[in-house]
Amino acid sequence: MQIRNSSSRFGIVSITAHWLVAVAVFSLFGLGYYMVGLSYYDEWYRLGPHIHRSVGLLLFALVVFRVVWRLLNPMPGALPTHHRWEVVAAHLAHGALYVLLFVAMTSGYLISTADGSSISVFNWFDVPSLTGRIKGMEDIAGEVHYWSTWAIVVLAGIHALAAIKHHVLDKDDTLRRMLGVRR
Repeated sequence: MQIRNSSSRFGIVSITAHWLVAVAVFSLFGLGYYMVGLSYYDEWYRLGPHIHRSVGLLLFALVVFRVVWRLLNPMPGALPTHHRWEVVAAHLAHGALYVLLFVAMTSGYLISTADGSSISVFNWFDVPSLTGRIKGMEDIAGEVHYWSTWAIVVLAGIHALAAIKHHVLDKDDTLRRMLGVRR
């Protein structure tokens, strides 16, 4: 399989980044949803947020890489079987997903650094607070984080359903291209 995208196929870098982002997003959402119900004495009360923040910051780096890769490495064109509205909807959905990802990750960062402290990424390195101590920021950022993550999951679900529709009903190569499988 080729490393870079071609005019008709995704390369291994785009495919790997796509699926890593998808797995990380749904894992972070699940962990975040689980953490809300934890009590102070639960072992995961401290471990869960540490993992959530660490993976979230690594995801931020991956999404930045993915955006740069996408700018330097044009995406394959739409398939001839795609309707114009499908192409426009796909572009809008992808753009919205990127914006929502950055909103969710930025707001998550602001929640964790509102008291001026840094974030330890798996105890490998620390990411400092860029804002310092700002009273009440964690509440506003928390609301933004909550709604943006739900929007990501809903939109990603619609995205997945569209890919399945193309695979099952239209019987085209839309899903196969992102799986790196040839017909």
